[in-house]
Amino acid sequence: MYNGIGLQTARGSGTNGYVQRNMALIRNTKNKIDFRTEEELQKLEDQRTRGPNAEIREHARKRALELKCAEMEDVMREQG
Repeated sequence: MYNGIGLQTARGSGTNGYVQRNMALIRNTKNKIDFRTEEELQKLEDQRTRGPNAEIREHARKRALELKCAEMEDVMREQG
């Protein structure tokens, strides 16, 4: 017996005493409709339309500058 569920003993029951969950049970969780408030909708809209992160833009700018420096260094090495 597990948590008070099932048989005390399997003797004479014609089963092995194994208790399993009923997966055919249908629950009514789909019927609940959760409406969003205007504040939640505005918050979601703001998250969707915000611009790129300033740190990411700064990093991309530094990478572009580093690439330009590497190209100039290659040109200078070729020229001697």
